[in-house]
Amino acid sequence: MNCLLVGAGAIAPEYAAGLPESSLSLAGVVDLDADRAAALAADRGCPSFADLETALERVDAPLVVNLTSHAAHAAVTRTALEAGRHVYSQKPLALDADEARSLVALARDRGLALGCAPGTPRAPSQRRAGRLLADGRLGPVGLGYAHAHVGRVTDWHDRPDSFLEIGPLYDGAVYPLALLVAWFGPVERVRVADALDVWPEREERRPSTPSHVEATLAFAAGPTVRLTASFYAPHRSREFYGLELHGDDGSLYLKGTGAMDDDRDGVRFGRVGREYVSAPPDSPTEPYEYVDAVERLAASVEAGSPSRAGGRRGAHVVAVCNAIEAAAEGDGPVAVDDCGATADPPPAPVVRPAASGEGDASGGAAGDGSGGGGEGAAAVRLPAVGFGCSRYRDGEYVERADSIATALDAGYRLLDSAELYGNEHRIGELLAAPGAPDRERVFLLGKAWRTNHRREHLLAACAGSREELGIDAFDCYALHWPSALEHRGELRRLAERPVERQEALTFPEDADGEPATDDVSLATAWENLEAVHDRGWARTLGVCNVSRAQLETVLEAGTVDPALVQVERHPYRPRNDLIDFCRERGIRVVAHSPLSAPGLLDEPALNAIGADRGLSPAEVVIAWNASQGVVPIPSSTTESHVVSNLAAGSERLAADEIARVDALRDPDFER
Repeated sequence: MNCLLVGAGAIAPEYAAGLPESSLSLAGVVDLDADRAAALAADRGCPSFADLETALERVDAPLVVNLTSHAAHAAVTRTALEAGRHVYSQKPLALDADEARSLVALARDRGLALGCAPGTPRAPSQRRAGRLLADGRLGPVGLGYAHAHVGRVTDWHDRPDSFLEIGPLYDGAVYPLALLVAWFGPVERVRVADALDVWPEREERRPSTPSHVEATLAFAAGPTVRLTASFYAPHRSREFYGLELHGDDGSLYLKGTGAMDDDRDGVRFGRVGREYVSAPPDSPTEPYEYVDAVERLAASVEAGSPSRAGGRRGAHVVAVCNAIEAAAEGDGPVAVDDCGATADPPPAPVVRPAASGEGDASGGAAGDGSGGGGEGAAAVRLPAVGFGCSRYRDGEYVERADSIATALDAGYRLLDSAELYGNEHRIGELLAAPGAPDRERVFLLGKAWRTNHRREHLLAACAGSREELGIDAFDCYALHWPSALEHRGELRRLAERPVERQEALTFPEDADGEPATDDVSLATAWENLEAVHDRGWARTLGVCNVSRAQLETVLEAGTVDPALVQVERHPYRPRNDLIDFCRERGIRVVAHSPLSAPGLLDEPALNAIGADRGLSPAEVVIAWNASQGVVPIPSSTTESHVVSNLAAGSERLAADEIARVDALRDPDFER
């Protein structure tokens, strides 16, 4: 779709830069400064104009992008709408709520699209924070603190006059306001507000409106938020565009409501009683581009449903700013018109596979970042990285409750549990505690130990694990190993038993001190495992630590194919043949022990790739797995490693880098 840029100031090149990679074409540039318009138009190979009316007559551009100065937005938008053009306006939509509402009404009456910046509620960090809200992590949200420290515009902008005329509300506060309205819906009233004219005496150019504003806002369906907007507080202060929300069950901190790039530490979560933990991206993200919102608006036009949702939200934001000004002048609590604005939060990711008869077995919400990785239609969608919950570390058993809680807070959504680990009840307590993600947001993998391959023991083991975890069904229940050992008793809460008793139950020995095996074939064990699925106790089934030949036995034995295979996988033992075999059949592969091979993290090749990408060797290994659709499940008790391992899932290695890691394969590797 052709578009016409109106305004060739500092922001215009940012919009124009994104056009070549979009579905939009630049048909012309308009600016009262003819030289400035001509310079931008020459760079883009299109005509320039010094007045809007002429441009509208001569240019075939259905969409006008209004990038003029703040005070001119409303007049330019009205002119374009009256000429029958769809409009995307920089913020604010207008400086007066009545004028903003009339623009929305005009667009509606003419059947035109109307959008308004900021579009940053769709930027990656903001989307990730929004998904944490949708995840149910905070519970009901009661309070919030939002900052818009625009800073001394006379220091950082070459033409600050437009900013000084309108003040920090209409330029800066629009970022947190737009995001909060997108998440919670409209502001119902401004409870109280105050405004200051603080400014350095040495400055010759001063704001013509208050330079610092504070207000308390009551959302109709959400928190009460204290908003601070300031030209006086520098934008390099501790808070720039930070937002902190507090709910019954936890708190969320977003570093930048107006941020366009992603930041692994830009979103932090803390459940009640615990410190904040970074919640990094766990799948690839793309920076937000200015043109993205324009392209979405154009797409709505081409689809035959011109969108005015952005215009309605922009009008409501103007109404909020007007109400803050009125409250600051002493009018008391001021009601705010919703202007038709509604909440548009990101959907919560669903990682649970569908139960039998529920449709798509892949689970996972579209756009949640969970990778398929299998070519078969039934491949289960999984998070890019999972978390291993084994208590066994460096030759001893350790308590894992704290690190598992940290993993959940950081955003891990696949937990690798097993009755062998003896801590299923601890995981169940964490999942039931305030601040835990909703059950639909966590993929729980459980595993039956080798002593429970007989049907009666396997069913009892699964029932016991479900009870300990407090769940109705596993997302996947698997055989921990393909071979069976003698049953010497139930394994519930192994962590609470003496180590000697744990070992006797899980690794039974015969009279000669050899492993006490049981005569249960892999095919029979799989058929027994299917009884778990038949009872609805597991949505999918899996098998662990198998060879390709053993996996083929499983595929031939039963009526339910495995959805998941878990094996030890790292660069020394990449198991590529098995992975290719699984991918062809839509079977997901989960890699346990991805980082623990002796000497692996000292490999020069991993260090070299990491140096090029700003990653640690461990992060390179995790990215190597994720790049091939394999889900690594690293285990760590160190918070920084828990976070960085998850963040590495957002990295994708190039083909030559994958080949360099693959070259580390060691056919003689043994533990």
